Amino acid sequence: MLGGACQVMDNRINYRRAAKALLLGAAALATPPAVADDLRDALASAYRTNPTLQGARAQQRAVDEGVPIARAQGLPSLGGTANYSETLKASENNRILGTLVGPDRVLDLAATASYPVFSGGAVRNAINAAETRVRAGQSDLRGVETGVFAQTTAAYMDVIQNEAIVGLNRNNVQVLEVNLKATRDRYEIGDLTRTDVAQSEARLAQARSDLRAAEANLAGARETYIRFVGKPATDLQPPPPLPNMPATAEDAVSVALDNNPDLRAEHERSRAAGFDSKAAGAGRLPKVSVFVSADRTDYLGSYTPNPAGFPLVTDRPLTAQAGVRATIPLFQGGLPAAQQRQAQAREGFQLETEIATEREVIATVRTYYQQWQAAQSIIISSQSAVDAAALGLEGVRAENSVGTRTILDILNAEQELLNAQTVLVRARRNAYVAGFNLIAAMGRATAGDLGLDAGPLYDPQVNYKRVRGMIFDWEHDPRPIAHSTRTVDTPAQTGTISDAAAEALRPAGMQTMSGQTTSGGK
Repeated sequence: MLGGACQVMDNRINYRRAAKALLLGAAALATPPAVADDLRDALASAYRTNPTLQGARAQQRAVDEGVPIARAQGLPSLGGTANYSETLKASENNRILGTLVGPDRVLDLAATASYPVFSGGAVRNAINAAETRVRAGQSDLRGVETGVFAQTTAAYMDVIQNEAIVGLNRNNVQVLEVNLKATRDRYEIGDLTRTDVAQSEARLAQARSDLRAAEANLAGARETYIRFVGKPATDLQPPPPLPNMPATAEDAVSVALDNNPDLRAEHERSRAAGFDSKAAGAGRLPKVSVFVSADRTDYLGSYTPNPAGFPLVTDRPLTAQAGVRATIPLFQGGLPAAQQRQAQAREGFQLETEIATEREVIATVRTYYQQWQAAQSIIISSQSAVDAAALGLEGVRAENSVGTRTILDILNAEQELLNAQTVLVRARRNAYVAGFNLIAAMGRATAGDLGLDAGPLYDPQVNYKRVRGMIFDWEHDPRPIAHSTRTVDTPAQTGTISDAAAEALRPAGMQTMSGQTTSGGK
């Protein structure tokens, strides 16, 4: 019996160590590791290499070209034609005194230059619409950027969360293995029943199943991280504090109404639709242009002399003209009126879309604010639950040692502690993700707002200024190449965590019974 009592005492010491390790692990979510990847690094990598963001930049460069395309309609145009022909058989009507008269070969060269003077405002409004859509596209690009950052942040926090949950479940398996060994030892000396052993075995089997499920979730989270960041997650450290958090939901809404990129883009598109309506109405107005043309014909020495003695036609005649051309539409079957009504209907649709987006932004900001606040409260409550569950587990074990509690009571207390710690880990993740989504919806989550060290930041205005004044037909950019990184060469991720790198996982809230944290490495 003395040996059994000693074994029970050793098991109690192990239980206390395990509980203390779990408690310290949950509190370690805010403790940074010595060397680790930072959220800023992950966001900077996504900023440089994410294909969604790179594609949006390319799409915006295409939108920029709408301005020179619209402007080209109001610029001078110059065109030329060349025509060469040979006479294979001349008409008999070309005979004079029995001799065929006329050229056998003709080379005709013509050039025409024209300049539109008045187009009823169509060109001016088309340019205004194109310029407005450039500003809308730039806001869209900001929206894509903040969206990618929000997804990257969620992926980053998911890895930390799932590493923590794997560590908690693995530590729980270790605790239950110790518990089962102690239960079997006490069963051997007659202190416990076979039912106690069976309950411990069942709880350990369930814990191992939960651990495997947690490892699968961690592997999926690591793959998602690679999808957004472009490289595997390595020893992720706690994220930095969120900047510019609002004091109230109404403060957040006020900022979002001025800065939300989606709302600003819809506002610019509404203005562009108004210019489209004006441009469509120009179809019923006159159009005036001035032109100059020249035509040079060369018979290449093949013009037959006139047998009747009339003056010879010159072999290289040249003509030139200059004038004003006015096109005055009188009746077009109602086409311009229908086009304007169509443009006005689209303008109305865009105005309603802007209001719908405004509603969505307000609801989204308020929702994220409430989620952020709720998660903060859940963290406080969960921490209290962890403290209470750890204390309760110690008490149940102490009472079990004197025979007033059963093995099932211990198993339930251990499960309650694990559940509380898991809720705490998830609450920390949810709080940060909701907070980041909140500042993103407020329009304060661009690379510049976050102060990312990602090299020179992409400025869409640079390309727009470069192309808006281009007028030469043979100007072109280099052939496009992909700037984002491929992930086909990254190894398949697993859900395991390494004891050797355990200290790096302290931010995720995991410690083993030996007091070491577990690593996020593969």
